Amino acid sequence: MSRNVLTIATGKGLYIKLAVNLYHSFIYWNESNDIQFFLVTDRPDLINASSSKKLNIVTIEPNQFGEGFSTKLWLDELAPPGQTLFIDSDCLIFGRIDALFDRFKGNPVTVVGTYCQEGEWFGNIEAICKRFNVSQIPKFNGGIYYIEKGPIATDVYIKARELEREYDEIGFIRLRNRPNDEVIMALSMQLKKMIPVKDDGTIMSDPQSCPGGYDIDVITGNRWLVNPPPPHPLHQQWYPFIKVSPVIVHFLGYYTQHYPYKREVYRLKLKLTGRLNPLSDFICKLKLEYPERFKLLSKKTFRSSYHRIFGVRKVKPSERI
Repeated sequence: MSRNVLTIATGKGLYIKLAVNLYHSFIYWNESNDIQFFLVTDRPDLINASSSKKLNIVTIEPNQFGEGFSTKLWLDELAPPGQTLFIDSDCLIFGRIDALFDRFKGNPVTVVGTYCQEGEWFGNIEAICKRFNVSQIPKFNGGIYYIEKGPIATDVYIKARELEREYDEIGFIRLRNRPNDEVIMALSMQLKKMIPVKDDGTIMSDPQSCPGGYDIDVITGNRWLVNPPPPHPLHQQWYPFIKVSPVIVHFLGYYTQHYPYKREVYRLKLKLTGRLNPLSDFICKLKLEYPERFKLLSKKTFRSSYHRIFGVRKVKPSERI
């Protein structure tokens, strides 16, 4: 079967830029293998990539496959034939991904995760499981999905689209005022007897799961993220790992605005155009890393004094809304 990476970037130009960054990381590490890259967008005019090797642009009409997260519920139609790994546009790849296709192969639809039977995950999981007479549902980060195009995968996604129409009635909680694809796909997968690939920390992770800090270098592939061990106040009890080195890092929410992401995206562009050298690397850090490090240090040092004098500032709305 052919092997493909697919990402979706519709609506705001921000998402097209993120998708191009993802493509740059893909082609840097995977130019020599047979994996193709597909970028689904309603704004092909905004794509400005440093390379076009193995880049396949799929143009759709605005809202043709729904808005926001809902577009991910149409992967059965958007995916090309063969094995397709969907990766969110706000991710970067830090190595060859050939082995991922071997790990996923044979699963018509799958994700990387575990199971949950109770607790809160965009809804009361125990109540939702009881309503649908299932004992558990997969729990995962929807930054990646795997699909093998065919009737079984189509059946799973048709069910997901049916569930989306009952989202509020089921008891799911909205994300940014929209249905969250993760819980919809989790329930559909369970109803259709699809199983997740066990998360071992090597495939994908993100700074929210690992609030103890992270360090990345997309050129060398060096990367690590830390979930500080208990009793550290930042420890994420639900995340079963302390330190991980995943091949895909998901920069959720505002993390694409942080200097590690901005720095590595810039360095990657320089590398792909043959302009990365010790001087340009230093200038990159001088422009993108050191000012933000100083800003963060100043905030940490003077935050309490600032709040006493000026009060607490309003949280800026997300660019993604």
